[in-house]
Amino acid sequence: MEHTAYLGDGEKKFALKPEMIMELERKTGSGIAALYQRFARQNFYFSDILETVRLGLIGGGLAPMSAQQLVDTYVKPFPVIANYPLAFDILDVAWSGAPEAPAIPQDENGQAAATGDLAAAINETLKDAGI
Repeated sequence: MEHTAYLGDGEKKFALKPEMIMELERKTGSGIAALYQRFARQNFYFSDILETVRLGLIGGGLAPMSAQQLVDTYVKPFPVIANYPLAFDILDVAWSGAPEAPAIPQDENGQAAATGDLAAAINETLKDAGI
């Protein structure tokens, strides 16, 4: 399974295929289950994030040198919390195999509800209920 997300200069594909999982285990010194648990408990190392993103990029088809350059430029310099969701999403797709949900076309109210506009969210709910 692949995960697609924006990193640096555009959308990138990330995949932790079996050979990348084995390398991730070697680089982090943890089995995939222990690493997944660390991420879920937010008890991870910064290097876990760096390696997960780097190896995910390689598994997604990027050359190793290009993957390292993206990590050095767009992951390392930023706060840990900025890249934690990306790393956890990459790991979660490898762990669960869950495909990403397809985008659902939304009308104007649906778009407003997605942005956190409470009134629009209520209107959308009422509309869906036929009220």
